[in-house]
Amino acid sequence: MERAVDGTGPPVAVAPAIPVRTVTVREVGPRDGLQSEAPLPVEARARLVTMLSRSGVSKIEAVSFVSPRAVPAMAGAAEVWARVERSPEVRYSALVPNRRGAASALEAGGFASLQAFLAASDGYNSRNVGKSVSESIEDVTGVLAEASRAGVPVECSISAAFGDPYEGDVPPDRVADVAERLADAGIAGISLGDTTGMATPTRIWAVVDSVRTRLPRVPLNLHLHDTRGTAMANALAALEIGVDEFDTSVGGLGGSPFAPGANGNLPTEDLVHMLQDMGIETGVSLDRVLEATVEVQAMVGHPLPSQVSKAGPRWTVGG
Repeated sequence: MERAVDGTGPPVAVAPAIPVRTVTVREVGPRDGLQSEAPLPVEARARLVTMLSRSGVSKIEAVSFVSPRAVPAMAGAAEVWARVERSPEVRYSALVPNRRGAASALEAGGFASLQAFLAASDGYNSRNVGKSVSESIEDVTGVLAEASRAGVPVECSISAAFGDPYEGDVPPDRVADVAERLADAGIAGISLGDTTGMATPTRIWAVVDSVRTRLPRVPLNLHLHDTRGTAMANALAALEIGVDEFDTSVGGLGGSPFAPGANGNLPTEDLVHMLQDMGIETGVSLDRVLEATVEVQAMVGHPLPSQVSKAGPRWTVGG
């Protein structure tokens, strides 16, 4: 199959082994990206969400209603959200740790969904939120109860789904067990997180297959980190087995402040650049994402790991 790439170059072949033709990009830079940075002013955080709202991404995780003592960079979520210039084409979500956080997000209003979270293993979960996985599932149940009254769906991120920096390998069946308990509770979608970049393509295949075998109808998202340089390879491996939604972060900003060496989310522009050249649609303007990367680098005061922001798109070489 041949498809042109936005008129920027000659037609390119889309490998028949890849069943995906459209990918949903959920931008998590304003939340997961900024949470490990020094706190930014409310105005700057809102401006970043507004810029990304104009980039064509389908979804944005805009803010987090967590304790400001635990994550100072996420303080003032309601104030940030109130200042965002929202796009009707974007589905915005808020991260919430428990029923209280869900109530705060619902009071702020305007979110298409809430994002709960827990880990696949007790090792990471206890260090992240000070609870066992079973205790966190109870928290997710509370979020579901709160959100159901407002008619807002809840998705859940499973952190350390491909390996725990404290316990080591996490068996795919354990990830599927957690996902199944969440689905039974009423979760609308699952995000599998490679929190410290421990995934490789074979581990992507194994975990996704395990979850899908149990839950073939539950929407699945991948949240990849480039800690060990495998994020793009893992994204390609996921595409080969039909995964069509990914979390990305503008510039590759961020990482978990609760895990050693968890730097480097999958950069939005790097994934979009690759998909665009492969003829896979995202609806995202690469130029606008790159503009946002320049802006956020100035905000945080240091370079970001995105490769395309450094080298430019391949079709500009020699042009």
